[in-house]
Amino acid sequence: MPVADLNQHQMYYEVHGSGDPVICSGGWGTYCHGAERHLPQGLTERYSVVIFDHRGLGQSNDNLDQPAGTELYANDVIALMLHLGIERAHFIGLIGIGSCIGQVVAIKRPDLVRSLVNTGAWARVDPFFRAQMRLWQQVHHDLGFDAFQEMVVQQAFSAEFYNAKKDRLLGPEGGWSDLRNNVVAHDRLTEAGIAHDTLDRLADIAAPALVMHNGRDFITGPRLTLPVEHGIPGAKAVWLENAAHVPTDRADREASRDAILRFLARN
Repeated sequence: MPVADLNQHQMYYEVHGSGDPVICSGGWGTYCHGAERHLPQGLTERYSVVIFDHRGLGQSNDNLDQPAGTELYANDVIALMLHLGIERAHFIGLIGIGSCIGQVVAIKRPDLVRSLVNTGAWARVDPFFRAQMRLWQQVHHDLGFDAFQEMVVQQAFSAEFYNAKKDRLLGPEGGWSDLRNNVVAHDRLTEAGIAHDTLDRLADIAAPALVMHNGRDFITGPRLTLPVEHGIPGAKAVWLENAAHVPTDRADREASRDAILRFLARN
């Protein structure tokens, strides 16, 4: 699979499917290396979907001389689009910092963004979320990855799903496993997430936007996603009242998938 020298680092990426281009950016992990199966069902059947490893994760290295920030990650995406000859694409931020990166790309290069989807998003952290990310960081440093993974999994999934799928959610192949033995990348992503602040610039986003609100999200709940919707002119909203940070109920996953596919088809 290809690795390109972009923005002073080597960036790993994959392209799945054919059709109009869609950029999918995840959170503290990757949809590459077989994880494309976790993308919304039907996406790669309809579109040419570009996924990639954030710098410092998977097969993308990092350049620690470059200060971490969502603008740095956004510049990586812009460089990748130009490398691939993509003049305009739908951008889907799938749970977390990927949405923040999409906001920055849409602000910096509106010509490149055909539409924008934000899930698990924020435009500015609040004290609770800042403390939450700092605590995860401290746990990872002081108690190790397994304790960090357990903590985040408990907060990101519903209790019902955790009880049923605990063995799958934890361990080497479990949640946030791209950060195992990789505390530096965790630190860099944490600093970028905390420093992210587009709240006063969301009005500059010209692309049609869709924002997801998950009613039982203990991490990036509606208190953080609503300001994103309200700040982007004409943004549309989809509410998943019973969904946690990571939607797992079949009805929620299908509602999220259908909303995204309908939104892309209209734009």
